Amino acid sequence: MSRFPRTDPPPASDEAGMLRAFVDFYRATILRQVEGLTDEQRAATLGPSTLTLAGILKHLTLVEHGWFRMALHDLPDAPWVGDGYESDPDWDFNSAVHDPWELLVSRFEEAVAESDAILDAALATPEGLDLVAEQEWHGMHVTLRWILVHLVEEYARHAGHADLIRESIDGATDL
Repeated sequence: MSRFPRTDPPPASDEAGMLRAFVDFYRATILRQVEGLTDEQRAATLGPSTLTLAGILKHLTLVEHGWFRMALHDLPDAPWVGDGYESDPDWDFNSAVHDPWELLVSRFEEAVAESDAILDAALATPEGLDLVAEQEWHGMHVTLRWILVHLVEEYARHAGHADLIRESIDGATDL
């Protein structure tokens, strides 16, 4: 059993409570990442990984669809989600290496535009940030506020991955 158990942020809260819950979640996440490692392991540098920049972008495209289309409004996933999605939990990461970069960027931009339109419409409702998603997430109906904070976390995490990958490719660190 972990000394730093996973405690997901609540599905609904005021702004201060929600933000504090996410900060606490990532504090514990960092501690869980190093729990049980030796000094040598904690000092290790970036090792081999199958994570790619293309995979990150395709994953974030699915994240946009997942939260705004599917969770918030119970709409079907994007029509381009291909074979293997159901059988490979990392389909988005694994299949992206076979997709042209321009296609990945185009789909991402389309997903963001659709998400922004859905978000604008949701914020215009009387519920606004308190609008409750139609689909459950881990047995809970989260709010639009929760979704937005979660997206900050999702993008922050993968931005860090992308920073490391880019630096390992060409040394660029200030993009």
